[in-house]
Order: sequence, then structure tokens, then C-alpha cells
Amino acid sequence: MLKTLQAGVNRHSGVGLNLFSDDDLYAIHCATLEVLCDVGIKVTELEARKIFLDNGAFPVKDSQIIKIPSFMVEDAIQSAPSTLLLAGRDPEKDYFVYNRSIGFTNFGEGVRVVNPHTGKVELSSKKKLADATRICDALENITVVERALGADDVPVEVQSIHNAEAIFNNTTKHTFIGANNGYNYKQIIKMAAVVAGGMDKLRERPTYTPLACPNSPLTMNHDLSEVVIAGAEASMPINVISMALAGGTTPVTLAATLVCHNAEVLSGLILGQLVRKGTPFVYGSSTTIMDLCTTTAAVGAPELGMLNAGVAKLAQFYSLPSFVAGG
Repeated sequence: MLKTLQAGVNRHSGVGLNLFSDDDLYAIHCATLEVLCDVGIKVTELEARKIFLDNGAFPVKDSQIIKIPSFMVEDAIQSAPSTLLLAGRDPEKDYFVYNRSIGFTNFGEGVRVVNPHTGKVELSSKKKLADATRICDALENITVVERALGADDVPVEVQSIHNAEAIFNNTTKHTFIGANNGYNYKQIIKMAAVVAGGMDKLRERPTYTPLACPNSPLTMNHDLSEVVIAGAEASMPINVISMALAGGTTPVTLAATLVCHNAEVLSGLILGQLVRKGTPFVYGSSTTIMDLCTTTAAVGAPELGMLNAGVAKLAQFYSLPSFVAGG
């Protein structure tokens, strides 16, 4: 099993960035409870909306918005595991997430590639994704593998299935792959089960975690809901990763953006726990600021690192494993 550093611990080792005190984090939590209860979350998928409403949420007349009372939020946080096994195809590449342990992954998803032989810029493809995955597999500082590129030479509707095939066949590490929708997720799970030697063995040693994204601000779309429900039904881990944009889809300030981000991610946590208590959950983030000159996501901005350091502290506050973008 892989051994890694720890962040933000009270001793003379490790690295950390403390942006918030415990009181600050509690204030963000309370503000999030207020948003979920008073403003609510738009849930576009009928089955997901019914699950919320059957368990104590309140409908908003003539809309897809539901309001989530605080007890549902607190119950979900308490029932989600605080530790998580990210199993590798090779058991020596297993990574166990606990306390404040830190692992690293590659960023994704690239849409252009510089050909190392010709120097020309080329479109991403399934073969290039397979090649990039082998590189990530060989790099000892990459703890788990995210899709580095996309299989852009296949139909977009099933691209995530092709991504999974290219990645499963070229890494011995745990993989994070966006599934896009419930149908694709179920096909990927079938593939992962074949690799693991059966569904029971996959549940015992989950080698794959889906990435599922809300629509900011405060919207659970069909694809997110389908993946969360299917993942919880299969007893598999789920990574809900918000991509809020400060100054674009959320308020411009750090704390207010984290409140919106928190509400979006926790709504996914709640849905998964309502389907099956104890469903493994990863608190995800690729939240950053919007470049107000170009209206693009400033992924390389220092504010991305600041926001995601804040997200990591929130996840620690909830005793949840986290998956955050770096600066």
C-alpha cells in the first residue's frame, strides 16, 4: 500500500495552508445550512427529487427546487465514511485515505497533445489517452490516475466508456473517470467488475470512482443524479466535484463561493446517503475564479489554490475524504 505525507497536522512535518479557523469553518457550515433550507437546490431529475421529498425535503411550488432541512444535511455527514480505500488493480498500488493523508493525481482533461516526435499539436484520441495513462502509471508520485486526455475520436455520447477502456487497460492504480450519465456509469462498472474478477470483489476493493459534477449555481442535473443514485445502489464510492466560478456562477468573495460550493457538493452527499447509508463519498472541487476580462475559468490562478485549500479544510471539518485541484 502506498504511503504519503499528511497536511495541516500539529507537528513539525508535512505542509499546510490554514485559511480558516474552526469558527470560520463552522460559520461557512451554518451559512450552507441556511442556503440549503431557505434557498434550496434545483434537482432536475424526477427520481432524485422524489428521493429527497420522501425523506423530509420540501418542494417549492411550480419549480424543480427542493429545500433541504438541516437534519438531513447533518445525518448525511454523520453516515458517510471518514476513511476510504482507493484500491489499485495491483494491491501494492492501493491508497488508503484517512485523517489528513495526501496523495497526488494528474490533471485532466486535455483536448490537444504535442506530438513528442514531430512537435506538432494534435487532437486528443483514445490511443493518446492510453499512452498518457501508461506514463501516469509509471510516475511514482502519481498516487491515483485521472483521465489525462479524452478519447475525442469516438462519439461523444459514449466517450466516457472508451475513456474507461483505455485507462483500465493501461494502469495498475486506482482510477477517477467521469461517467457523464447513469447509462455510461453502469457500463463502466461492468467493465471494472470484469477486471476485478466480479462485482463482489469490486465492491470489496473498488478500483474505480466516478467524477460527477453539479451545475453551478445550486443545480443537481440529470447526469449527476443518475450517477450518484447508481453508485449508491452499487455500494461504490462517488466523487461529487463542484466547478463553481467565483465572480461568475457564485459571489466573488472566497467565503461566499465556498458556501455555494459546499451546498452543491453536500446535496450530492445527501442524495447518496438517502439511497444507501454509508455510501463512500469523496468531497471534490475544481472551483476557481472567472477571469472577468475573458470570461474563462482561471485554472492557473493563485485563487484556485486558495479556494481549494479552503475546500480541503471544509472536507476535514466534515471528516470526509477530499479531491481538490492544485494551484
